[in-house]
Amino acid sequence: MAAWVLHAALALAAACPGQSAPVQASHRVSVQENVETGSLRFAIDGREAFVYQFDTRFALPHLWPLRSPTGRPLTVQKTEPFPHHRSIWFADKVQLKDGPVTDFYHEWANLRDKENPKAGHHSFIRHEKFTDLRCGEKKARATAVLTWMVQEQIPVLAQSLHMELEDLGAGEYLLQLSWEWKAEFGPVKFHSDWVHYAWPFLRMDPKFSGEQGGTIEDDQGRRGQKATNQKYARWIDYSNTVDGVTEGLTVFVPDDGQKRKWLTREYGTFGPRRPDAFSGSRFTLQKGESLRGRVVLLVHQGNASSPQVRKQAARWCPTQPQ
Repeated sequence: MAAWVLHAALALAAACPGQSAPVQASHRVSVQENVETGSLRFAIDGREAFVYQFDTRFALPHLWPLRSPTGRPLTVQKTEPFPHHRSIWFADKVQLKDGPVTDFYHEWANLRDKENPKAGHHSFIRHEKFTDLRCGEKKARATAVLTWMVQEQIPVLAQSLHMELEDLGAGEYLLQLSWEWKAEFGPVKFHSDWVHYAWPFLRMDPKFSGEQGGTIEDDQGRRGQKATNQKYARWIDYSNTVDGVTEGLTVFVPDDGQKRKWLTREYGTFGPRRPDAFSGSRFTLQKGESLRGRVVLLVHQGNASSPQVRKQAARWCPTQPQ
């Protein structure tokens, strides 16, 4: 019990009137922080849905695991190829003023000692605190406050990440992610190319990948990497049948009047790009300016043709593609 009794528990008790920290499980949709492991766990009826990982041993805070309706991990925390991928994560290549260009995406480039990875990183995204912790009968939410740090002590970007879990029943759920990157410490130039930034990226567990029979499908019915990569889409689904059970993950970009291309890979990585003006070309956020984004993840039974996918597509992306 001691691992769960901390400042977030006090916030949770205040957010859920009449409940003390030790009985958070009485809320159907709950969120709990564990300082010993550096994690924030979201659950439905006591069953883990997903976990936000922020321990200092990680250069990049990330979400893992993300569990399917039957409890399988849909995403993978670290695997080959590209072991710098982190399940569901955010990263980029940035420069504060005239300082060093720092590639947070390729986290291994920032190791203090490449011969001894356990020595940690000199540049990393640091989790600062949680705000807005809430739990209830259908939803739970939290906001993480983070700082992008360079050379141990130079803050480059301020970031917030809002996470909201919504129970849909039968093991299915929605995870809304919204974020803001703010140039709080001075102008920040983004040096990323079209591929190497995460907005966010998702890395499917190998069992759900296209290489093992999984299917990538977008809102227009196009399937596979060749048909969906670098194409405009409002949402993309990645699903597979594992041990006789079909389950999947859909990522929606809620309608905001801007078109976005997607990166898709049969080995398991996929995710939306930023609008064209901010993707594949360098740009600068002046001091005080922000870059914002939002996606909605649906964890569902069946494949892209399932009723829940169609229902949520109508909810989040009701307009027709241009």
